[in-house]
Amino acid sequence: MIMTYLEAIADGIRVEMQRDQSVFMIGEDIGTYGGAFRLTKGFLDEFGPHRVIDAPISESAIIGAAIGAALNGMRPVAEMQFMDFVTNGFNQLVTVAGTTAYRWSIPVPMVVRGPSGGGVGANPFHSRDSEAWFAHATGLKVVCPAFPDDAKGLMMASIRDNNPVVFFEHKGLYRKIKGEVPEGEHIVPLGRARTVRVGTHCSVICYGSAVHMALDAAAMLEQEGIDVEVVDIRTLVPFDENAVQESVKKTGRVVVAHEAVRTAGFGGEIAARIADHAFQWLDAPVKRVAAFDSPTPFAPTLEKAVLPNAEKIAHTIRNVCSF
Repeated sequence: MIMTYLEAIADGIRVEMQRDQSVFMIGEDIGTYGGAFRLTKGFLDEFGPHRVIDAPISESAIIGAAIGAALNGMRPVAEMQFMDFVTNGFNQLVTVAGTTAYRWSIPVPMVVRGPSGGGVGANPFHSRDSEAWFAHATGLKVVCPAFPDDAKGLMMASIRDNNPVVFFEHKGLYRKIKGEVPEGEHIVPLGRARTVRVGTHCSVICYGSAVHMALDAAAMLEQEGIDVEVVDIRTLVPFDENAVQESVKKTGRVVVAHEAVRTAGFGGEIAARIADHAFQWLDAPVKRVAAFDSPTPFAPTLEKAVLPNAEKIAHTIRNVCSF
């Protein structure tokens, strides 16, 4: 079935709620209103107010309630209306959810999900890519899908996981990206990368929106005789070390791309791991393409200048291949 990225995420949650009575949703305006992006439209009618819970505007309360429910055998899916505002529940998520399983040796099965990223003129308060914060916080799994089938499969796997998962949905992909999505049960295991384009000259290691930028860059460079491999890591934590190393061994050149800002972005971690474990196969330095170290501007021209894109990735690949 052809679905948008948004529809695939909703379908994954719906299938899990139909399968397992312990799965429920909680968030701001997700019931009667159907969510800020209409992802939960129809859920209230199908599952009722006890499983689709409209919460007050308090991310700390939403995440705290989800933690309590998870500790008591439920599997909550907590929505942040925009992932920027997860900062209001940061202590609950990082200090409580992320350490409780380790401290008490009990499962904390919960998903905190919501829209992230820029490129849609949503201003600095609704455009942040904050995945690196949670990759750094031990005890949390971090998921950043790029395609509808992965979005559904990774969502279902996240709901079934016994650890807290932070699930980033790029808002710019919600209705822009469509694809074939399996009906019913569809599980994509966490921690497995996906090579979405095979190539021999340079590997682009990326995730989320940057996957589509990398594919566009690869199509441009194909006309110039440069054969680009694109590896979508899909999950930051757990990280598929083997898939990245195998790609590096094959091409000998690497560009790491993500939409988040450059400094302390997860791309630095990927580059460091390549240096640690695959240095002997490199024929050129590892280069990164990321956003400038700036809040995301509201003005479209400035936003475009700050964020990465296919042209910037293509330019970096050319430089790496000519080294």
